[in-house]
Amino acid sequence: MSIAAVPTDKTALLIVDLQNDFLHPDGAYGRPGQSVPEIAALPGRIKPLAAALRAAGGLVVSTQFTLVPGRGGEPMISPHLKALRPFLKKGDFLPGAWGHQLVDALQPADLSVEKIAYSAFYMTRLEWVLRKTGIERLIVCGIVTNGGVASTVRDAHVREFEITVLEDGCAAFSPTVHRTAIEALRPVAHIARVAEVLSEIRAEAGA
Repeated sequence: MSIAAVPTDKTALLIVDLQNDFLHPDGAYGRPGQSVPEIAALPGRIKPLAAALRAAGGLVVSTQFTLVPGRGGEPMISPHLKALRPFLKKGDFLPGAWGHQLVDALQPADLSVEKIAYSAFYMTRLEWVLRKTGIERLIVCGIVTNGGVASTVRDAHVREFEITVLEDGCAAFSPTVHRTAIEALRPVAHIARVAEVLSEIRAEAGA
């Protein structure tokens, strides 16, 4: 389905978790060397699309993975995440901190939503914000394809949003995992490339 089926003023670019703590060399994942080129390349690829959609009347919405501080400021990390990412520590993904923020290349988002799990809809205000702003279609990008992106897309499908997943606007820590996750999302979302969607937005704006 073409993005033109839904007006741009009812469309949002949903940027999943492209935060300093994930992408920046000084962030929580960068310090221990937990980064890959495919993830690092995303902000530059997505930036023109974000600008075009906003200029055409759409919204840019970012989700921010969050580690909520508990006793003594220590982050409340689920056991499975602690086992997977033992390097996470106090101050990482802290609400309002530099590491928690959307990367500079994509600032500012029109709306931001904190998330504590894979899906950006789980126990957040995301659906409320989207409904209040009249959003019917989501163009989804970000990380990771098999985690936050896939879970958010499936939840959006259940909530009956029209969904486009940007195949080259998402990434995982393994290209093979990324490709498998994209294929698994085809039954619930339209799969497209950034250039394709950018062309459609510009064509509609010029119509």
